[in-house]
Amino acid sequence: MSSWRSWHRPLMLFAASMALLAVVSAVGLVVDDRALVGAPIWAKPFKFAVSFIGFAPSLAWMLSMPDRGRRAGWWAGTVVALTSVIEMVVITGQVVRGKRSHFNHATPFDEALYNVMAVSVVILWLATLAVAVLLLRARIPDRASAWTMRCGIALALAGAAIGFGMTQPTPGQVRGSSPVVGAHSVGVPDGGPSMPLTGWSTTGGDLRIPHFFGMHALQLLPLLLMGLLALAPRFTRLADERVRLRLVLVAAGAYAAVFALVTWQALRGQPLIHPDGATLAATALIVAATAAGTYGALRFTPTTAVQDPAVDETNDTKELVA
Repeated sequence: MSSWRSWHRPLMLFAASMALLAVVSAVGLVVDDRALVGAPIWAKPFKFAVSFIGFAPSLAWMLSMPDRGRRAGWWAGTVVALTSVIEMVVITGQVVRGKRSHFNHATPFDEALYNVMAVSVVILWLATLAVAVLLLRARIPDRASAWTMRCGIALALAGAAIGFGMTQPTPGQVRGSSPVVGAHSVGVPDGGPSMPLTGWSTTGGDLRIPHFFGMHALQLLPLLLMGLLALAPRFTRLADERVRLRLVLVAAGAYAAVFALVTWQALRGQPLIHPDGATLAATALIVAATAAGTYGALRFTPTTAVQDPAVDETNDTKELVA
């Protein structure tokens, strides 16, 4: 793995600025007692800053891996960094003003700020998609690392796309006349009873849950791979790249299934902490399938046959997971 000093510099600088903003927001949580939509006013920039502290370095690391298209990757990563800065400037600026940043159409100025942020988020998503395409085309020698990055960024894009659904009018909201258009919650108004720290609704569905869960596949799947690599010296099966690849694919499949489950749960207006029978049954199926997949991956017996290095990586991966 390359040194972090060689990772995408604009993204790493952005991550450093988010670390500073997280500290400022934490101080704001202590000294500023203002609340907005049922939450401390500095909670939003704090949570966004912490999220970007994980997101930006993960993307910067991934951009250091491809063997071709580095210039295109550098520009895509730079666009991600710049649009993220715009989003955070709007969020923090509105906190200073004591106003909502998201879904705010109360005044022409508030609406203009929200529209700037919305456009920046769309561009950010498209730039991240460009990075995903680059990773899909890249030939990365370690296939477990390659598929960790590919699956992680695909899930992150899906999670980010949930945010677009939040902008749709809820019952009673009308574009062009309502001061607020869009919501995080489903089935209940924003700002009601919520979980500590996250602020997720405890009385209705909350689209922030799949949004958060999907986006952070970009960090959690690479952390899993790092764990497997750390355990490899003690467990001989994990020393085989093909075993690690199978485990990564099982984990990515399980992650995708849980992402689909929490999205389905939120869209039905169901709180995360109050699952019904259907949600519990789906959870049990995911756990059973993941356990079976993990067992099968660990039971895989490596062969001693020499593999032709000219074999296409994609076909080889399909053979492994067949």
